[in-house]
Amino acid sequence: MNVRTLTMGLLTSLVLILGSSCTSNNGEESDGTTVRIEAEAFSAGSSEKIVVVPADSSMAFEVSITVPGRYQAQVHLASDSDSVVSCWIEDYYDNKDGRQYNITGSMVYDGSIMQNEFTTLHKDGSPLNAGIHKMKLHVNGGIAEVDWIQFDLLKKHQITPEVLTQNTTGEDWVVAWSDEFETDGLPDTAKWTYDIGNWGWGNNELQYYTEGRSENARIEDGNLIIEAHKGDMGEKWTSARLTTRGKTSFIYGRMEFRARVPVNRGNWAAGWTLGDAYVDELSWPYCGEIDIMESVGFELDDESGDGLAHASIHCGAYYFKLNNQPTSITPVKDMNEEYHIYAVEWTPEYIKGFVDEVHYFTYEDTSDTLTWPYNEPQNLILNLAMGGGWGGAQGMDETMSSQRIVIDYVRVYELQ
Repeated sequence: MNVRTLTMGLLTSLVLILGSSCTSNNGEESDGTTVRIEAEAFSAGSSEKIVVVPADSSMAFEVSITVPGRYQAQVHLASDSDSVVSCWIEDYYDNKDGRQYNITGSMVYDGSIMQNEFTTLHKDGSPLNAGIHKMKLHVNGGIAEVDWIQFDLLKKHQITPEVLTQNTTGEDWVVAWSDEFETDGLPDTAKWTYDIGNWGWGNNELQYYTEGRSENARIEDGNLIIEAHKGDMGEKWTSARLTTRGKTSFIYGRMEFRARVPVNRGNWAAGWTLGDAYVDELSWPYCGEIDIMESVGFELDDESGDGLAHASIHCGAYYFKLNNQPTSITPVKDMNEEYHIYAVEWTPEYIKGFVDEVHYFTYEDTSDTLTWPYNEPQNLILNLAMGGGWGGAQGMDETMSSQRIVIDYVRVYELQ
């Protein structure tokens, strides 16, 4: 049967075969770093080499992942449509929270350019833990003819070998770990690793996070500069996201960084922590997150640099998709040209947020593991995102071609 000439009746029958109850784990596995699911597996034992997914619908399937890490997700498809057809992959569609974990962002097939031509769409960095993943391929805008879906390991998940537990009783805060960014060049790989990819990061962000690329992350004149570039490497934006995961993680202490953040509508700068228990999207927010400082460009005045700093936490009981995360906001003068110190003090009893030593945020719900995952290790993250659900909430300033966050130091203290 030629799927390109399916009658509507036959198409309806095929749609029933590909309903949400139809799954398969018959992908071809090599050494665990590549998993491909052929159309024959989608078709519930059919001999068809291609399956059709109607517009504005989805197709369910299963994937067995043996090596946790960041993957490139690929979809080999074509469409008879002469307009734009987009698709994206949902992970854990049967999750207990009823959430949609979009692990690729939108992948676009432009039918006006390549109508009826099979091509491979892909996104990089999709996080996948080891185990069985119940997924759906969602298609919007037109019918898609799917040949195969494949996942290729880009970077294996790194277990953090060192966990520092800071003392929280005493008189004075003393440095237990730091990076003063004193040596020009790429960031210190003994302290930092990179998160990579352009899968949207759970927020439909626009940037591709690169690794070991000085244009996006470098130490210069005693500062760490994380810089986003528009239209770079064939991407909408490139940027960097540095993390101490795989190097050092922390339990308790005072965590602070001194920084200047960008203006212009569309950026989203942050220094924060993420629980080491995070491997893929099912881990969050149960692993815990502490936002030391977040800023978005649309809240900064482009001329004065005056803006707002946000401190918050996310955990199983409270997080932004429930719209109940504990958050505090404080105005800050000239965030763009003047350095400010952003900090949290994290103890077994509370988390408190500060800007320039002024306390403005407190979280104290230690009642259970859903409200307090904060007796487990957290790693530090520094990043500059572009667009996304919050950074792009008021659109993008089309005049900007680059943005940067400049960080003087990062320090973790304990009491003595």
